Amino acid sequence: MSEPVLRRAHTALRAPFNVWDVVALALILGVFVALSHGARETLAPLRSIAQAPISLDPWRLPEYAVRTSLRMIAAMVASLVFTFTYATAAAKNRHAEMVLIPLLDILQSVPVLGFLSFTVTGFMALAPGNVLGVEFASIFAVFTAQAWNMAFSFYQSLKTIPADLDEAALAFGLTPWQKFWRLEAPYAAPALIWNMMMSMAGGWFFVTAAEALTVGRTTVTLPGMGAFIAEANQKRDFGAVGWAILTMAATILLFDQLVFRPLVAWAEKFHFEQTASAEPPRSWLLDVMRRTRLMARVGRPLGEAMRRAASFRLPFRPPRTPRLAAPAGRAFDVVWIAVVLALALLAGGEVFRFVLRKLSLGEVAHALELGFITLARVVVLIALAAAVWTPIGVWIGLRPKVAERVQPIAQFFASFPVNLLYGVVVSAIVAGHLDPNIFLSPLMVLGTQWYILFNVVAGAAAYPTDLKQAAQTFGVSGWLWWRRVMAPGILPYFVTGALTASGGAWNAAIVAEVASWGHDHLRAAGLGAYIADATAQGDYPRIVLGVAVMSVFVVALNRSVWRPLYRLAERRYRFD
Repeated sequence: MSEPVLRRAHTALRAPFNVWDVVALALILGVFVALSHGARETLAPLRSIAQAPISLDPWRLPEYAVRTSLRMIAAMVASLVFTFTYATAAAKNRHAEMVLIPLLDILQSVPVLGFLSFTVTGFMALAPGNVLGVEFASIFAVFTAQAWNMAFSFYQSLKTIPADLDEAALAFGLTPWQKFWRLEAPYAAPALIWNMMMSMAGGWFFVTAAEALTVGRTTVTLPGMGAFIAEANQKRDFGAVGWAILTMAATILLFDQLVFRPLVAWAEKFHFEQTASAEPPRSWLLDVMRRTRLMARVGRPLGEAMRRAASFRLPFRPPRTPRLAAPAGRAFDVVWIAVVLALALLAGGEVFRFVLRKLSLGEVAHALELGFITLARVVVLIALAAAVWTPIGVWIGLRPKVAERVQPIAQFFASFPVNLLYGVVVSAIVAGHLDPNIFLSPLMVLGTQWYILFNVVAGAAAYPTDLKQAAQTFGVSGWLWWRRVMAPGILPYFVTGALTASGGAWNAAIVAEVASWGHDHLRAAGLGAYIADATAQGDYPRIVLGVAVMSVFVVALNRSVWRPLYRLAERRYRFD
């Protein structure tokens, strides 16, 4: 911690009660009231939802925004727990990595509707007759829109930790627990926080699907922003759509100022570089918390407790995994890969048999054909998004002051649910007699292109200052600067962004290839529309077929394009 910050902290401890304590107390009380309200509504009986249908009264929007925000926060907490466990296991164990990373590819490829189709009934059974079960299902849907991106980011960071830092941890005798909290988590924090922003935006993007849950022929609609948007689309109410946009902008701005901006400023101290950043990011909330007597009193013992937890040593040494001799190790690898492939083939065979019991091979061929159509859209749109947003992201990331101003704007556009554009897009397509196969396609990349921007911004911001200064000293500029300096530095971040943008685009196909505005319904040919239609009809064989085909396409794309780039970034472009 810098000396001015320490002086402010010591002054706050000695100072009497001040105005900053009032601000901090008001914020804490506001959060407590919101949590209490959400908890009370969650425990209401299920029939209360039917008795209070969604209203388009703008005065109800603050309550709906609070309810949706609480679901987002709960899903974010679950995503962090998943990230720290799943991604760490994949990064640290080579044999676990062979299973967990391909599985993560598959999980990322399964659309939100695919998860909901098979999990809603189970979640509702956890709290029968109570809103809590539906809330669990909704939070899980948001979780599936958040977790995979964060896990990929954390995994990439752990795999690219500089070798000298690993050697320093070994020299200091850090245990795996200490190394995780003192080296690995801090090193990954800047990129993870930027991806948390993107994951929160992804939750907003799919909020309509998360708050309108279909069980058989019954649809249960939870009060929230997503349900409000769906109702406004159904009634063709442009005024309600406008109020929803304003409310979303205000909510995203609050998240930015109260959560993400303080996290970005706090994580600045974890950047790996040998010279200080010229313009470190700032947060007014973080400054307020450092100046308050209340937070100084509470924060010091809390910080000390966290430091003790991070430094905790087990009273016994955990057993080491026995190292096999080279021939035995290779034999074990072969056996392990054979077992994994056998299980994968068994699972694939079960899915294939389930589908063919109800559908014909012609239907399978039709789904594959639609998959190629959606693949073409994904490839073209991601290539265009990468060409546009990579240079812009580098320009923003190298200018912390610009990044501070752009951050909430980018969050808003990344969070913008495609459903809010149905009125304008559908009306324009119908009025102009345009082809939905072409003019609905841009909706796929509306929310996913920001994965590339956010990750490139994080990569450029994390680029060591001493290396930037060295390039400037030697006069490296133009194309040579891009090829030799910045492109290698941001490659791991770009690959993470492009990979998650690609997976997000496949998911977005479900809401982009089918659009409705009142009685006008448009449909573009593609796998997303196929899954959306099957879900609306409750046709489980076609849902399984569509999800399986989408998973095959996404995994094939990841294995053939993005994973080789990951290995290249890990092998050649680490800051060692």
